[in-house]
Amino acid sequence: MADGPAGWGMKFLLWIGLPVLALVGLAVAAPDVAPAWRAKSGDGVAGTFTARYEECGRACTWHGDFVPDGDGTPRNDVIVYGEPDGLTSGAVVAARDTGARRGVFAARGGNSWLLFTGLAVAGAVAAVGWVVMLVRAIANRRRM
Repeated sequence: MADGPAGWGMKFLLWIGLPVLALVGLAVAAPDVAPAWRAKSGDGVAGTFTARYEECGRACTWHGDFVPDGDGTPRNDVIVYGEPDGLTSGAVVAARDTGARRGVFAARGGNSWLLFTGLAVAGAVAAVGWVVMLVRAIANRRRM
C-alpha cells in the first residue's frame, strides 16, 4: 500500500474498520436476525407496547413496556423496533415479541428485518475480509 495520508487511511480502514464492522455486525445484529424475520412473518407473541421514554443519540429509540395479549411474559424497558412515526410517551401500539434480546417489533412497521440482516451480512463479509487481510500480511512478512 502507498505511504502518506491516503495509504494510512486505507490501512486504518482495513486494520481497524473491518474488525469493528465485523464485531458490530456479528455481535450486535446477527443474534436478532431470526427474531426480526419472525416478526416480519407475523410470528411470535402478539401484544401491546406502551411507549415510556425516547432515548436519542445518533438515532432516537423508544423504550417502554410490552404486555402480551394472552399467555406470555410481560417485558419492561424494552425497545420497539419499527415504531410508527409520531410515537409519543404513553402511546400504545400493537407489537410482537419474537425473542429479540433488547426489544419487540411493532406489528405494522418498519424494515427492521432488513436492517438486522444487512448489518449481519456486512459483519460476516468484514470478518472474512479481515481474516484474508491478516493471512496475506503474514504471508508477505514471511517472504521478506
